[in-house]
Amino acid sequence: MTTTFDDRPVSTWLTDMDGVLVHEQMALPGAAEFIAELQRCGRRFLVLTNNSIFTPRDLRARLARAGIDLEENAIWTSALATAQFLSEQSPGGSAYVIGEAGLTSAMHEAGFILSDTDVEFVVLGETRTYSFEAITRAIRLIGSGAKFIATNPDVTGPSPEGPLPATGAVAAMITAATGIQPYYVGKPNPLMMRTALNRIEAHSETSVMIGDRMDTDVKSGLEAGMRSILVMTGSTRPEEITRFPYRPSLVLDGIKDVVPLIDGLTPLPSVELDED
Repeated sequence: MTTTFDDRPVSTWLTDMDGVLVHEQMALPGAAEFIAELQRCGRRFLVLTNNSIFTPRDLRARLARAGIDLEENAIWTSALATAQFLSEQSPGGSAYVIGEAGLTSAMHEAGFILSDTDVEFVVLGETRTYSFEAITRAIRLIGSGAKFIATNPDVTGPSPEGPLPATGAVAAMITAATGIQPYYVGKPNPLMMRTALNRIEAHSETSVMIGDRMDTDVKSGLEAGMRSILVMTGSTRPEEITRFPYRPSLVLDGIKDVVPLIDGLTPLPSVELDED
């Protein structure tokens, strides 16, 4: 099966971070050149991540240590998307938040009051210090009528030692105790993409999403009306692509192969996907 970009111009680039630009604190080949070329060509772009632990400032420093130079306002996290979404739903509302600085600071900046009693929302994000007491409090607040929101559905996260339980796994525990499913804001919800595009005043018709996962990056880009590039440096393996009922617009080995496409002068190739 052949998939290819069409003739529409590309003026905006969104890209996932882990598995596309970096892997375990190390820049992937072509990552620094990709950002530099976007800046040289004056293209609008955002780096996206479902990780809600860190603030954009933290992530900018992490990328800088890997040799990737960009401004913190070029980073869009599930924490920022969650805070923006909730501020539009209930301006100046109250929330009980389980998460780290990336989420708590985003909620504060969005005008929310953070409390552990009589709140409108329970907001669950990523943390490395989930506590029984915090989860119990969340269960009781949801049982009392608080709306359940989670930054992202990822059930595991990467670490040098192996996978770690992530937001989706803890959300499942709370759901089992309450019978209430959370509303997930981060990928694959296309809301994450639409808030990103709105942030930089871009349109899905002229935007491309780059990611390493079919089930989050490609799916959310597709549902937001964007073309997508899947790179083979992260989670999804080549033999897994045809198992999904949707396709990326383009499959490339890595972000290094995207660099020549940014100036708009290099033809965008098609790719043959083996159906076996």
